Amino acid sequence: MQVHAQSAETSGSSSSSVAGELPALELKSSSALQESYPQEVRDQQPTYIKGDSLSGQPDIKASVHGEAELRRGDTMIRADKLDYAVPDDRINAVGSVHINQAGNVYEGTALDLQMDAFKGQFDNANYRFLATGGHGESSRVDFIDKSRSVVHDATYTTCQRDDEASWEPAWVLEAKTIHLDMAEEVGVAEGASLKFKGVTVLPVPRMSFPLSDKRKSGLLPPMIGMDKLGGIEYSQPYYWNIAPNRDMTITPTLMTKRGVNLTGQFRYLEPSYSGETYASYMPGDNLRSRDRWGYSWQHRASFDTPIGGLGLNLNLNRVSDGDYWRDFRLAPVTLRQRLLPSTANLSWAKGDGVLSLNVLRYQVQQDVTSPIAPPYSMVPQLQYRYTPLDLPHGLDFSVVADTTRFELIRPITGQVGNNGQRSYVQAQLSRPFLSPGAFITPKLMLHTAMYQTDQLMSNGSKSANRTLPTFSLDSGLIFERDTSWFGKNLLQTFEPRAFYTYTPYRDQSMLPLYDTGRSDFNFASIFSENDYVGQDRIADNHLVTLGATSRFIDPESGAEKLKFAVAQRVRLSDQRVLLPGEVAATSKLSDILLGAAFNWTDKWSLEGTTQYNKDLNRTVRTTATARYSPGNYRTFNIGYRTQLDTVTKKPSSELVDVGWQWPINDLWGDKGKDLGAGRGQGGGRWYAVGRLNYSIKDNKLVDTVVGFEYDGCCWIGRVVLERLQSSVIQSNLRLLFQMEFVGFSRLSFGADPTSSLKQNVPRYQYLREAVTPPSRFTNYD
Repeated sequence: MQVHAQSAETSGSSSSSVAGELPALELKSSSALQESYPQEVRDQQPTYIKGDSLSGQPDIKASVHGEAELRRGDTMIRADKLDYAVPDDRINAVGSVHINQAGNVYEGTALDLQMDAFKGQFDNANYRFLATGGHGESSRVDFIDKSRSVVHDATYTTCQRDDEASWEPAWVLEAKTIHLDMAEEVGVAEGASLKFKGVTVLPVPRMSFPLSDKRKSGLLPPMIGMDKLGGIEYSQPYYWNIAPNRDMTITPTLMTKRGVNLTGQFRYLEPSYSGETYASYMPGDNLRSRDRWGYSWQHRASFDTPIGGLGLNLNLNRVSDGDYWRDFRLAPVTLRQRLLPSTANLSWAKGDGVLSLNVLRYQVQQDVTSPIAPPYSMVPQLQYRYTPLDLPHGLDFSVVADTTRFELIRPITGQVGNNGQRSYVQAQLSRPFLSPGAFITPKLMLHTAMYQTDQLMSNGSKSANRTLPTFSLDSGLIFERDTSWFGKNLLQTFEPRAFYTYTPYRDQSMLPLYDTGRSDFNFASIFSENDYVGQDRIADNHLVTLGATSRFIDPESGAEKLKFAVAQRVRLSDQRVLLPGEVAATSKLSDILLGAAFNWTDKWSLEGTTQYNKDLNRTVRTTATARYSPGNYRTFNIGYRTQLDTVTKKPSSELVDVGWQWPINDLWGDKGKDLGAGRGQGGGRWYAVGRLNYSIKDNKLVDTVVGFEYDGCCWIGRVVLERLQSSVIQSNLRLLFQMEFVGFSRLSFGADPTSSLKQNVPRYQYLREAVTPPSRFTNYD
C-alpha cells in the first residue's frame, strides 16, 4: 500500500493546494529540470580543508584535528577529527560530525563518505531539511548518491523543538526506513506509523511524503464523511503529475446508500492554449434509480497567423438530470448552477476589427418548488465589431453588426416563445472635449434591427424592422480645494454632472424578447441612454440626469478617503416603450440615488447606497456594507440589503450578511505575532471563522457556515458546520473536520473545510500558504 501524504503544489506558487482544489500549473523549460551542477562542473570544483592542526601527505592523505572542516561546492563537513584520502576522494570523520548539503543539515557521531559520489554511511544521525523545516533522528543514514539516501529507524516531523528537555513533537512519523530523494523532493517511509500526541492515527506499511512543495504523483489524503443522502462516504483521490504543464486527479467515492461515483479532472497548459476538464460518472445511483453523470470542459486558445489573430474558447457543461446540482455537493461550482450554460466562441481579429462566431445553449436544472423559465439559446451568433483607433479630430467611432438565431429549448409549462432570427447594426460617433476642470461629450447613435420569426408576432406578421437614432450629451465640471478633516490635510472635489439623452418613440410591443431586460437602477445606469440591457427594446427616453459627487482625497497617496454622491432623473416626456407587465412611470422625477463611501484608514471600509422615492416618502432599496480588517487573519464584514414592494409597501426582501475570521485569543489579551500572510500568527492560537446570512423578512437563517481553527504551529485543526440552502424548502447540512500536519499531510472528514471557508467567508486567509522556496544561502555554514 502506498499513500501520498500531501496534495501536490507547484514550486514557487503563491497559493496553497487544498483538497478539492488543484495546485497551479507552471510551464517549465527542459533546462529547468536538469541538475544545478553538471558532472563536468563538479569534477573541477576545488576542495578546501582547515582545522586546528593538519598532517598527512600532499595529494595522498590529510588528517585534520580540532574544528576540522572540509568544503566543496554546496557541501560542507565539520567534525572533531577528519581524515581525507585524496586518491579515493574518501572522508572519515568522527566526533560531532556536521554536514550542510545545499542547506540540508545532517549531524551524527561517525561518517564514512566517498565525497564525489556522495556515497557512504553516517551513524546516529539527525537531519533537518531546508525546504520544509522537517527534521528527525535515525540510527544510521546510508548515502546512495548526492540526491538519494536511506534513513534507518527514523522519525520525521515539522514541529520545531523548544528549549525544554522534555519536549516531544505534537506529531511524528516513525518508520523502519525512510528513502529520501532530494532530486524528486520526496520521501518514502516503510513500516511507518503517524502519531499525534502519542496516539497512532495512521499506521501504513508504506507512505510517501513531500520534502518541498513540488507536485508529485501519488495517493492524496482520503476524505471520510457522512451525509443524509449518501450515508457514509469515503473518497480516495489519486494525483498524477503527468508533466510540468499537465496533471490529472482521479477520485473514486464510495457512498454506502448510493453506490460508487468516479470523478476525474485533467488540466493542461501550453504556450498558445490551456484548459481543464472534469467528468463524473455514477452507475445505478440508488438515490434516483438511474445512471448519473456530468462533465465540464473549459478551453482557451489563441494563435497568431498571417491573416490575423485566431481565438477559440469553449465552456461546455452538461449533467444527466435536473437533480444533479442538489445531489452532488462536491461537484465543481460550474455544474452546481441551476442554469448551466455551454458556449463556444471562434474569433478572428485583424487591425481594428473582430469577427466572432458564437454558440450558446442552456441546460436548466429545474426545481418544482421554484421553476426557472429557460432563456433563449443562440444557435448561432455571428458578430463583427469595428473600433478604429486614433481617428482625426479626437473622434471616437464604433460599429457592431450582429445576426443571431434564437431558439427556446424545452420551455416550462405556460412559457410562450417565438424562435427567430434577429439582425442589427449599431453605430455610434462621439467627440469628447476634455480639460482639467471640465468635460463635455456629444454622442450620436443609430440602431437598426430586423426580425424574422417562426411564429406570427402580435401584429400578425413574421417580420419586422426598427430604426432608431439616439442623441446624448454628457457634461461635467470638477472643482477642487484644500481642506482638512480631523487634523488631516485633504483635497476636496466637487463634481457636478449633467446628462441629456433623446430617443424618439417607435412601437416595439410586437417584437419578441430574446435577450432583453430592464437595467438595475444604480449610479452607472442612471447616466446611460437606454433603460434596457439587450437589443430588443430601445427606450424612448427624453430626459436629463443631474448628479454631483464630492471626494476627499489624500494629496500624498492619492487615496480616496471619503465620497458622497447624489443623482436624479428629470423626465421631459413620458416613456411609452415598456416590457410586458411593466407600469409606466407617471412622475417627472425619478427616485433619488444617494451614495457614500468611507475609507479613512486601510482598516475600515464603509459603503452604502439608497434609493429614495419621494411619492412614498421612504427608501425603496438600500444596500450597505462595512468591513474592519486591522491585519492578517483579522477581518469582520457585515452587509445589509432591503428591497421594498411598492404595491404592498412592505419589504419584499431584507437580508443581513455577516462574515468573519478572528483570533479568539484576542479576548484574553493574547495578540499573537503577525508572521505575514500564509504563515499564521504563531502557535497556540484559536480562530473563529464563519458567515451568517439572515432573512429578517422570513425570520430565519438562510445560509450558515461557522467553525473554529486551531494553529498548533506544526499542525492545524479545523471544524466547520455548514448549512446551505439548496431550494426553497430544502437545505444541506454538513459537519466538516480536518487535521493538517503542516508540510506533510491533511486528513479530512466530511469534505475539506478550507474549500467551504474560502468560498463563503469574505477575505478568508489560509493559515498556511506556499511561499517562495528558501535559498540554500539562508542556511549557509
